[in-house]
Amino acid sequence: MSGDQPRNQPEDVNLQSADGRAERLSRLLGQDLVLAGPEVTRYCRDWHGDVTTGAVAVIRPRTTQDVSAAVRAVAELGLSLVPQGGNTGLVLGATPDDPAGQVVISLERMTAIRRLDADDFSAVVEAGAILSDFKDKVEAAGLYFPLSLGAQGSCRIGGNVSTNAGGINVLRYGMTRELVLGLEVVLPDGSVFNGLSTLRKDNRGLDLKQLFIGAEGTLGIITAVSVKLMPAPDQVATALVGLNALSDAITLYRRARRDCCDLMSAFEFMPPVAFTLAREAMPDLVMPIRGDYPAYVLMEISGSGLVDIEGLMQRFLEGVMEDGLVADGVVATSKAQARSLWLFREGMNEGQARRGPHLRTDVSVPLSKLPAFVEQAEAAVMERLPDCLCVSYGHVGDGNVHLNVLPPSGLSAEEIAARIYTAKSAINAVLYSFDGSISAEHGIGRLKKAEFLARLPDTQARLLAAIKQAVDPNLIMNPGCQLNYRTD
Repeated sequence: MSGDQPRNQPEDVNLQSADGRAERLSRLLGQDLVLAGPEVTRYCRDWHGDVTTGAVAVIRPRTTQDVSAAVRAVAELGLSLVPQGGNTGLVLGATPDDPAGQVVISLERMTAIRRLDADDFSAVVEAGAILSDFKDKVEAAGLYFPLSLGAQGSCRIGGNVSTNAGGINVLRYGMTRELVLGLEVVLPDGSVFNGLSTLRKDNRGLDLKQLFIGAEGTLGIITAVSVKLMPAPDQVATALVGLNALSDAITLYRRARRDCCDLMSAFEFMPPVAFTLAREAMPDLVMPIRGDYPAYVLMEISGSGLVDIEGLMQRFLEGVMEDGLVADGVVATSKAQARSLWLFREGMNEGQARRGPHLRTDVSVPLSKLPAFVEQAEAAVMERLPDCLCVSYGHVGDGNVHLNVLPPSGLSAEEIAARIYTAKSAINAVLYSFDGSISAEHGIGRLKKAEFLARLPDTQARLLAAIKQAVDPNLIMNPGCQLNYRTD
């Protein structure tokens, strides 16, 4: 799309300036949908506040038709679009990087649940619905939507789908992709792909919705999603256990998979420093078990109906403690106690943030290699950066490790940036030797694009470029995110 002056453009609008383009968008779409000036800033800052950029304007549609009109208007002005949900991503996928040429389109007003069908165990929800709000409404209907993230009070369904979000329940329910039945998507030419089916089985050729799941808004703007629902688990058992080694977490997980089967919904590992960090953020938290063990596991099993979940957890823990696999542990006896245990996992992240800018990684390795990877990667970092703190935690059941590196206090911004770069290089070098992935659940965005492109095989690059060219030939959808989509 060229930047030529649009048809019927009034002479009093200067399209060479950002203000003029924003004014033109307001005239085309209505002032109610378009924000410009200082109000734009809050949509151009990443989740942690590390990066602040700018945009020509922010469009806030109320309907799918508004999104379609917005896409056409932005294309007419020769601009590009950065779709945004709750802006809770961690790889700058929804942060514009061309203030003079990009428009943010926020789905925050599109929050309706269009349909919730208890007999079909499905729902159709608009992309701007906040995840926790949606989960609450589903729960009120006696059902359950299992996607669970630390940011669920702010993240939105469309962003969850666009990034193929993971979370703590992946080992039982899968990534977001496994929960999606259908999509409604506005394409780069303004047309609407209506694929909001709730069919579980539909083998009529290519499954086009899969193109948009995990694409981070580079192929279109998701406006609504049809999702699977589950029976609400009316029994949940949560336990925190201390282990004598991280390698014991893999043995414990294998045992839990055998004894608890598919009723296990979460299995998280944490280092001892997790509790220190959590209490820095939440001073009222009380250490739930005595001792300082090399590794901890927070696990949860859940179910409904006739299954005795509490009895299953007790029998499982009795067995592994008798065998010496678990050194100590505690089982929550109420929802409040279970929530307190999970606050250590969530508070750990806030505690890290309070210590200032640091390296946040989101990598995955084969499950059986997780302990060896953590040991080797932390050793590689400490060899180069002995004054830094490594914090490794994550989802044992799917091989996802968040190996974060916290620089010491008192450093300049330049010194912190240098340490982050060194730590990332050291971790990635070990990761590649394990045939791992630099992005287990957060996506590529703009932050990880360089590393992704550096190791992207030519065949995959050609396929991705061909898809982009076919769907978005004018490259207006979230340019700068994920890939360059060029074969030359």
